[in-house]
Amino acid sequence: MTAHTAQTATAAERTGAVERADFAEQLPWIEDAGKIAPKDARKLSKLFFDRLQDLEEGTQEYQYARNTLIEMNLSLVRFAAGRFRNRGSGDMEDIVQVGTIGLIKAIDRFDLSREVEFTSFAVPYIVGEIKRFFRDTSWAVHVPRRLQELRVDLAKSKESLAGDLDRDPTVHELAEHLGIEEAEVTEGIVASNGYTAGSLDMPTDTSQSGRHNAGGRTFADILGEPDPAMESVENLHALAPLLGELDARERRIIDMRFGQELTQAQIGAELGISQMHVSRLLSRMLLRLRSAMLTQE
Repeated sequence: MTAHTAQTATAAERTGAVERADFAEQLPWIEDAGKIAPKDARKLSKLFFDRLQDLEEGTQEYQYARNTLIEMNLSLVRFAAGRFRNRGSGDMEDIVQVGTIGLIKAIDRFDLSREVEFTSFAVPYIVGEIKRFFRDTSWAVHVPRRLQELRVDLAKSKESLAGDLDRDPTVHELAEHLGIEEAEVTEGIVASNGYTAGSLDMPTDTSQSGRHNAGGRTFADILGEPDPAMESVENLHALAPLLGELDARERRIIDMRFGQELTQAQIGAELGISQMHVSRLLSRMLLRLRSAMLTQE
């Protein structure tokens, strides 16, 4: 280490010591807030919140108090995230990160004057953020949030009505139970199909025991393929009115070249013009027709 580097480091240490001393007048200096036990974090949080409401946002002391509150209460995030451990989608690290967003929102909105424990205030924010994450990322096909929420209501209503009716409820019964139109129920049922996606490699038939037959046909085997002739039909359909805009001589040249499949030399001999002239005429006409078709698209 050079003398200059050593002097710089010493200066930095002195600056840090001064900052710690300044903070210590109002708040305790905590080196690793993440290691504080939850019971101690609850007590210290009250002290930090009390000081935070008097600090000016953006100042160094404000940032220290806010960041320390976040680190001290990360155990709340891990506790809430544990409830979603077996949801089947989403890495636990991602869930904790999303939950931390909820924790930060709770810290920014918490008011000591409400006389509510911060833990009781923060957990709904954390859980709400995690649920929103699953709602927005768990669907195989993206559907509007309104329909995602309707799917949950439909599932609960189906279970409730099935118990009372001893059968699956009809669309009319579901609509009446939820107080919505039948069309909305149908829309919700269709949207529910986007929650999970089946594999194309899944067998199409099952045995009587309900197990898939090994070596049977898969959905991929019975999928239709695009008909190559369809594009030709569409192109001809689009080309027909454009050919009608050509004059008689131009239509005759097109017919001889593509209908009768004559060579350019044969067309030139038929019309009494050179092969080069036929080539120029064809190029000009084809360019005009191609441009017109692209404009239609």
